[in-house]
Amino acid sequence: MRQAFASFVCVFRSCGGMICFLAVLVLATGAMTPDAFARRSAAIMIDANTGKVLYESNADALCYPASLTKMMTLYLTFEAMAEGRINKNSPVPFSAYASAQAPTKLGVKAGDSVSVETAIESIVTRSANDSAAALGELLGGSTANFARMMNAKARSLGMTRTTFRNANGLPDPEQKTTARDMARLGIALREHFPQYYGYFSVRQFTFRGRVIRGHNHLLGKVAGVDGIKTGYTRASGFNLATSVAIDGKHLVGVVMGGRTHRERDQRMAALIHKYLPMASARREATDMVAKAEPVPATPRARLARIDEDDIPTPDKRPHRQPQPSPLALAEAAQSAGIQKINAAVDSVQTSSTKAEAPARQDTEVKDGWVIQVASTDSKAQARAVLEKTAKEAPRVLADASPFTATYEKGGTVYYRARFGGFSSKGKAWNACTALKKRKIACYAVAAE
Repeated sequence: MRQAFASFVCVFRSCGGMICFLAVLVLATGAMTPDAFARRSAAIMIDANTGKVLYESNADALCYPASLTKMMTLYLTFEAMAEGRINKNSPVPFSAYASAQAPTKLGVKAGDSVSVETAIESIVTRSANDSAAALGELLGGSTANFARMMNAKARSLGMTRTTFRNANGLPDPEQKTTARDMARLGIALREHFPQYYGYFSVRQFTFRGRVIRGHNHLLGKVAGVDGIKTGYTRASGFNLATSVAIDGKHLVGVVMGGRTHRERDQRMAALIHKYLPMASARREATDMVAKAEPVPATPRARLARIDEDDIPTPDKRPHRQPQPSPLALAEAAQSAGIQKINAAVDSVQTSSTKAEAPARQDTEVKDGWVIQVASTDSKAQARAVLEKTAKEAPRVLADASPFTATYEKGGTVYYRARFGGFSSKGKAWNACTALKKRKIACYAVAAE
């Protein structure tokens, strides 16, 4: 009964009149107790070294996750990075849909792009809804397909009561979770991706001259706190997932349904203070951190794509696995109009010698080396990318000649956007390095 009541309150927090009615009812019956806050919310504290639950209150009550949803978006992003499908410098195109997401957001215009690292930093600090949507489209090809990937991953992690419908946690009546499921995800993020977990401790970063500060007020204020994520919508109340690591001890806690961010933060700090001394400094095996199987991107339908033979592959990867179709990486760029770029480029130097399928040129190519910045099924789009790239890096490409090179596969003609006129491999590499600093994907290849 208590759990059902908590679920009802969490789901209907957005109904101000209903909350007022419930409050009046409780007061009228004299039922207000010191534990009343817990009945209107949810919380859990888990010893991540042992998997032992040190405290829970309505931990299985269904509530709206709000921006805690982005924890799963980042989990799938880290997974793609670990598998070599993308890296921190890979471009994340912003479609019209991503750009139009409600604040808070980074404010990137449709057709523009940022690096994966910038998207990650904007999510952990500003909780940028547009960046989360763009990452979802990049990894899944569409919001709907990415949600399917999120849900499949949630099930493989043991999150039995969670349903995702979008990448950023903006209101959707079917998007729900529990404090227990979010704590499980928080543990998995640290355990499965220690090489990327440090992003959650970022308190501010600079984007195009602006200093963007974070929303996680416990960072730097409570000893041992190293992330993870805040969240708020009117329906969910103020949510917080927190990781604490100190003196060999590791807690993960979740508080959901706070009335204000201060109340939420104070409750989390109090729980940390009380239960950290009870945590074990000795690590034991726990099924809460079992490694989940990768969830491949399965795009809905065929769209204009980059040919797999056109994607340069590094000589070394963290581990050898079948590479996913580049369709999943390219679909998101379709709605951006001009950016059908290669989001799988990991290394300029190691990929510059990759052999390509024979191509016929629609303009003369000079001798020496060329650099490629995009591949698309539209000649007009390829030319638009060339024009935009030339404007963004006029000094780098001052002596280069833009052209498109076509090739055919499976009855479809594709257009490579290239710049020619580099007399040596070194000059082409240097140009690509300069372009990548401007968040422009690029690789070098000898002219044919």
